[in-house]
Amino acid sequence: MSIAIATGLHILAAVIWVGGMFFAVFVLRPSTGALEPETRLALWGRTFERFFPWVWASIGLLLASGYWIIFAGKGGFQDMPMYLHLMQGIGWVMILIYLHLWFAPYARFKKAIAASEWPVAAANLNKIRLAVTTNIGLGLLNAIIGATGRYWV
Repeated sequence: MSIAIATGLHILAAVIWVGGMFFAVFVLRPSTGALEPETRLALWGRTFERFFPWVWASIGLLLASGYWIIFAGKGGFQDMPMYLHLMQGIGWVMILIYLHLWFAPYARFKKAIAASEWPVAAANLNKIRLAVTTNIGLGLLNAIIGATGRYWV
């Protein structure tokens, strides 16, 4: 039963993180294009303030549930199927991209917003978009691997 709970929490965390990124890039971003730069950038700042705590929680839950599944459900790494190794590796790449996003362009974005330096904020928002778009692709790939991997021969 604990593996079923861990799997459910793992999927929930992945959906929150990847779904939020998908919404941000493919729905919110095009919808804010007509706004004045100050309004658009302030909106993104408020959006990140609300979304990024969910990303941190999702990362923690993904790591805890994923390693619970590996050690309690699969007996560790020794006989773990290849698709789970792939998911773990892609997940760590996503986390590293997010950490870069958080500590570099997002930190500069927040500082620029606070100082009303709109061109600097816009340049860093674009860097955030590129990192998030990369993570969307990786996250969707991981979802496909997770859903189909057990059927690989």
